[in-house]
Amino acid sequence: MRAMTSSELPACHLIATGGTIAMRIDPVKKAPVPALSGEELLESVPGLSGVARLQVTDLSNVPSDYMGPERWVALQRAVVSALSRDDTVGVIVAHGTDTLEETGWFLDLTVSGPKPIVLTGAQRNASEPNFDGPRNLLSAARVCVSLDARDKGAMIVLNNQINAARDATKTHTSEVEAFKSGDFGFLGTVDEDRVVFSRASTRRQHLALTTDFLPRVEIVAMYGGADGAQVRTAAQQGAKGIVVQALGSGNVNVEMHEAIKEAISSGVAVVISTRVQHGRVRPVYGFVGGGKTLKELGAIFADNLSPQKARILLMLALQASNSPDEIQRLFDR
Repeated sequence: MRAMTSSELPACHLIATGGTIAMRIDPVKKAPVPALSGEELLESVPGLSGVARLQVTDLSNVPSDYMGPERWVALQRAVVSALSRDDTVGVIVAHGTDTLEETGWFLDLTVSGPKPIVLTGAQRNASEPNFDGPRNLLSAARVCVSLDARDKGAMIVLNNQINAARDATKTHTSEVEAFKSGDFGFLGTVDEDRVVFSRASTRRQHLALTTDFLPRVEIVAMYGGADGAQVRTAAQQGAKGIVVQALGSGNVNVEMHEAIKEAISSGVAVVISTRVQHGRVRPVYGFVGGGKTLKELGAIFADNLSPQKARILLMLALQASNSPDEIQRLFDR
């Protein structure tokens, strides 16, 4: 079989944002710092030239700890622009792993269309002998050009594993197999001979991005002895929404219950998530602070979304409505 020439290869667009994948050890600081451009990243990947034609946009070069609503909006605009080109089959986003799951979820919600968005990064920087960035970039490119990747939305690809943006979460601080997909498992794998998809996410939805400035939403943790002060402070400082990282299936103590009641009464949307990694939150318990009593106050339940992902969906939902019933329907999809 004749090998394809470079001009015949499918075109992907790489948007570089920074992260450990773009870092090297600084000789003065003796610690990893941003260093590599998108082009320099590509130069480190053997075999990439036989997979795809890569165009590069250096959008930023920052740790992913610096990512947030303003940078997400700018990235979303860049992704939409790249995908609008007829010859582009998909987009790869090089990104730090600390907030990779949040950025992936934001893009999955706000970018429509069949072309894949593949987010990747690295757990080890480019100065380390076992730097995992090149392998992850090559895997991302192989997923990007795969016909089976179409209509899968935003995906996170590291360590030869393909995660749906809705399900993926970082589960280890340093190991290369850092991302897992909870109870539902990976979408597929990047094997040596081909990309294999085993499932597709059935819970995807699209929320149009209608503004450059998203409503302010805070996350407040429930823990033994919490007094509700952080909920009250968030509401007083202008938060339009609050995600409560509750306990168990969505429960808090009496003090937090009262603070949540005050916030909802003042017009703040309150979403109940949980610090538990698996399972849905539900309005089950009837003691004061139990999920059933929070639902009766008008709280919204986040289904199985983590607090950080619930926050993103709530920010996007609040662009159009403050109705608990309407927002609840988005979380139930």
